[in-house]
Amino acid sequence: MTGTGAIRVAIADDQELMRSALRMTVGSQADLEVVGEAGDGHAAVDLVRRHRVDVVLMDIRMPRLDGIAATTVITREQPETRVVALTTFDLDEYAFSAIRAGASAFLLKDARAEDIVDAIRVVHAGHAVVAPSTTRRLIEHVAAAPRFDGGRARTVLEPLTPREAEVLRAVATGATNAEIAATLHLSEATVKTHVGHVLGKLGLRDRVQAVVLAYESGVVQPGE
Repeated sequence: MTGTGAIRVAIADDQELMRSALRMTVGSQADLEVVGEAGDGHAAVDLVRRHRVDVVLMDIRMPRLDGIAATTVITREQPETRVVALTTFDLDEYAFSAIRAGASAFLLKDARAEDIVDAIRVVHAGHAVVAPSTTRRLIEHVAAAPRFDGGRARTVLEPLTPREAEVLRAVATGATNAEIAATLHLSEATVKTHVGHVLGKLGLRDRVQAVVLAYESGVVQPGE
């Protein structure tokens, strides 16, 4: 039984068996509510347009419109809706594409049920979740991308204070708030505040997008 403040979840997957499993997982939690299901990307987009959805569990590989394209549309039209990308394959291009499309989480379908429901809660709270096996490769992949000119780096850093710029560079290493706090000799609460300011000023949804922007803009150079 869900409460009035339950997190509203939509499930998009082309396999009925997977939708059923996810529906049971989500439905077993008192603070989560399944508001609809979709068997392809077009249906997922339509579902989010017709209902208020807080979080979408989005299969990457679906017919008609895949999960990456559907995520792009949903996050553009409904910026408050979070997407948890799910895939059977731990392949880099899926994770990178999902994150660039606006997904706040990338998990494998064989993740434990508790990890999936935790991811729903975390992204709803405004944070990001990436499978541990993917995080380091994400940083390495983005760090290896061709460097942009220094003008873009200056544009990214311009609205930030010197301390916020330090925090952005630290976030780009994959460091946690606790690790950043220890390195910069700050409290975790202060680091959390700085991270929030960085995301807000740069129009970013979460820390993962901050990592991508920091490397792609040249704010952080490979090996730093």
